[in-house]
Amino acid sequence: MLDKKLLSILVCPVSKAPLEYNSETQELVCKTSKLAYPVRDGIPVMLETEARALTEAELA
Repeated sequence: MLDKKLLSILVCPVSKAPLEYNSETQELVCKTSKLAYPVRDGIPVMLETEARALTEAELA
């Protein structure tokens, strides 16, 4: 679980849009840029090169 205060200040490095935490996949999701950033050992990896593209089903 990510700290709510940390989540409130993090934004997508690509779109600068707010992020949502997905606890099932342990990722920070940006629907604007259609990317999901991994959270490893409780630390968000906010690099575009480490992000994965979201599927159409995930965006719905």
